[in-house]
Amino acid sequence: MTATQTFLCGVVEGFYGRTWPHSLRLDYAGYLADAGLNACLYCPKGDPYLRRQWQSEWPAAEREQMAELATRYAARGVAWGVGLSPFELYRDYGPRQRRALLARVDSLVGLGAPLLAILFDDMPGDVADLAARQAQIVADVCARAGDARVLVCPTYYSFDPQLERYFGAMPAAYWEQLGQWLPAAVDIFWTGNEVCSRRIEAADIRCINGRLGRPVLLWDNYPVNDGAERSRYLYTRPLDGRDPALAALLRGHLCNPMNQGLLSLPALAGLAALHGRRGFCAGDLQRILGAPVWQRLQRDGALFQDAGLDGMGRERCAQLAAEYAALPGAAAAEIAAWLRGEYRFDPACLTD
Repeated sequence: MTATQTFLCGVVEGFYGRTWPHSLRLDYAGYLADAGLNACLYCPKGDPYLRRQWQSEWPAAEREQMAELATRYAARGVAWGVGLSPFELYRDYGPRQRRALLARVDSLVGLGAPLLAILFDDMPGDVADLAARQAQIVADVCARAGDARVLVCPTYYSFDPQLERYFGAMPAAYWEQLGQWLPAAVDIFWTGNEVCSRRIEAADIRCINGRLGRPVLLWDNYPVNDGAERSRYLYTRPLDGRDPALAALLRGHLCNPMNQGLLSLPALAGLAALHGRRGFCAGDLQRILGAPVWQRLQRDGALFQDAGLDGMGRERCAQLAAEYAALPGAAAAEIAAWLRGEYRFDPACLTD
């Protein structure tokens, strides 16, 4: 981290499937600021204008929403930005593609947001000169990014072998080359030893820092629940299993929340505690989620996280869904919809 770079601590809205309503994203500016968290990156896989249709501008109404988010987060002192996933651009990056990329980058920079991410995750990576191609794309972005802090997610963002199973064999020396060729100020995302790491130790982060030649920015896939298995659970326990020594080895720590945005707040309390931020106390969560919901979560939270939908069974899920549906507020609605199976994983979301 350079002398001018702040340690980023907050959320990366980077999940697949059902996205958050705009009103919740606006509210998150206050939730994060009040908890002492300072960063939020908007890059849901469900936004087609950031991935398969990345060359196209958002429709006017959505563009206005992005501008509203940039303004709201700036007012609360939270660094906000957008993550663009130029799908497989590195396979064919000629003059025409470069013009399209820079036009889209200019549009994003025009939002006035302090963060800009280029994301190469969850794309085929079996290209011999992958690092060189991606580094060229990022260099072009940096030249147009102005004062925005540039973040990059590599194609291979974990030691987890499943990435090579899904996206092809990683080219030799990919991490070393990427670290060498990206500008020193660029932050590189990392999820740990696994895509969804159960524990993250300082020794593991020292290992990847050595390979990349710089500290990583942790993209922590907790409490995210967008996969076939994880969508069957609600993860409301505070983040744990992270070495307290991590902070000195990172450029930042962003958690990928659940499709249920309000229900993600209890988990984020652990992120704040790990990095010595104010965080969310029980009173905060009771106020935000609603006292009836918070009280019932003390009873049901372990059941939702450990047994999940399958472990509870259809009859119990229906009973609880009716109970939560009768309660006021958006948090109760999130739980009721999850219990009814409305957040069930859809494989089609992976072909966005």
